Amino acid sequence: MLLMAASALAGASATGTADHAKFDGLKGPFRTGAEVTRACLACHTEAARQVMATRHWSWEYVNADTGQKLGKKTMLNGFCIGNRSNEPFCQSCHIGYGWKDETFDFTAEDAVDCLACHNTGGYRKLAGFAGHPPYERIEYPAKSGKFIDAVDLAKVAQQVGATSRQTCGVCHYYGGGGDGVKHGDLDSSLNKATKELDVHMAQDGLDFSCASCHEADRHKVAGSRISMTGADPHGALIRGQKTERNPASCQACHGDRPHKDGFVQAGRLNDHTRTLACQTCHIPEFARGGVPTKMGWDWSAAGKLTPEGKPYQLKDDRGHVVYDSKKGEFVLGQNVKPDYIWFDGTVTYTQPETKIDPSARVAINTFHGTPGVAEARIWPVKTFHGKQPYDTEYLTLLVPHTATPDDTAFWYNFDWAKALKAGADASGQPYSGKFAFVETSMLWPITHMVAPKERALGCAECHADGGRLAAVPGIWMPGRDRDPLLDRLGFGLAGLMLLGVAGHGGLRFLTRNRRKHREEN
Repeated sequence: MLLMAASALAGASATGTADHAKFDGLKGPFRTGAEVTRACLACHTEAARQVMATRHWSWEYVNADTGQKLGKKTMLNGFCIGNRSNEPFCQSCHIGYGWKDETFDFTAEDAVDCLACHNTGGYRKLAGFAGHPPYERIEYPAKSGKFIDAVDLAKVAQQVGATSRQTCGVCHYYGGGGDGVKHGDLDSSLNKATKELDVHMAQDGLDFSCASCHEADRHKVAGSRISMTGADPHGALIRGQKTERNPASCQACHGDRPHKDGFVQAGRLNDHTRTLACQTCHIPEFARGGVPTKMGWDWSAAGKLTPEGKPYQLKDDRGHVVYDSKKGEFVLGQNVKPDYIWFDGTVTYTQPETKIDPSARVAINTFHGTPGVAEARIWPVKTFHGKQPYDTEYLTLLVPHTATPDDTAFWYNFDWAKALKAGADASGQPYSGKFAFVETSMLWPITHMVAPKERALGCAECHADGGRLAAVPGIWMPGRDRDPLLDRLGFGLAGLMLLGVAGHGGLRFLTRNRRKHREEN
């Protein structure tokens, strides 16, 4: 896999206050990325230490809500499963150079990769190189007959600029091994978004970058799927306002009563914000930009080979891979209607040491939320289903060694026993040597790909039998839900009202005729 920020950030040098091409310290030549970083730090003296205080650098932190130690360093998922033992491959998405195993020095300032986020084109980091770009022309992948030229580090350094969709997306779009694989609402189609795809990022509209919402303060980027804001019932923030609130929530810009058009209709819609997340109505489907997302991944099917003993792939009629000998079978989805759940922002995760029950589908993460409480809203989510290895004796999920070429890596020997033992050894996880595969699930919050207001869900989408919220507990839905006693009382009251009206009309008619008769006499 090749990770690349392919497009330049339009106007980066024109809108900045410094032309980095004029800085003597950036003229190079540079042999390594670390040399570029040392040049950057000559002016930006505090940048590396700021970066090192973020989850983007450490890939771990303690969740204040649950006390769990989380982060990409140790967390599990249903896609590539885990990072341990696969660091040289996975760390092509780390904002550093050289993280190939547990010996990586997280305190080395020149190991911070400034170019990963601030390049405006021409920069790429190759999977399998522990976060380094190519420093010389190489054959990639090995024995493929395809060659990659060295990155011109001096040229890239002289053209640095603000972060862009491309620089953020090169990791956040492609996590899990491909474009759009994980999230469902993040993929490369957002680089050239139309209003129909996303009203905020539309090139012919607001043209937001990721940082427009995900503001950074001393390199700490607001908003995270690991630590989320379930509800934000407050007015809009002033740009730059110092606050403990999450500036990446919808309410941070729009407030908690955002609907203005039509007095009665706006009031009803604003009342819905006490129950529904904004995304529930305004993101009717995800994976809408033409890039499919993975809805299912069965690792147990991996390892099938051709009669000649070679790995292979199968593709659907649109050219998308649905089977890969290295990874197994995939279920893809486009224009997918989300599932809906109560969510208060609290998430707990199944960790490598968590005991599981293999007789039921294992939830890798659990979104918490009690119906009707002030902190919870009904949220749209992508429900992903997987099948992955676990230890049948210790009853824990296992991380296989897959990607780094050696005689224990599954992608190179297709031997699960060796791959699972190597993964356990690298992480220090107990392993009995006995394994099987268990069905898993994982939820992903849907919060990007906001559709135009004309495409927001209409009343009948939910207020009908079998509507979108049919599976959501704890709500009474007018137009859908009924109670026989209330129905009888309601019809009874309506009947009494009709009788009253008829009786009143009859009396008026009689008294009118009597009055008319008296007047004639």
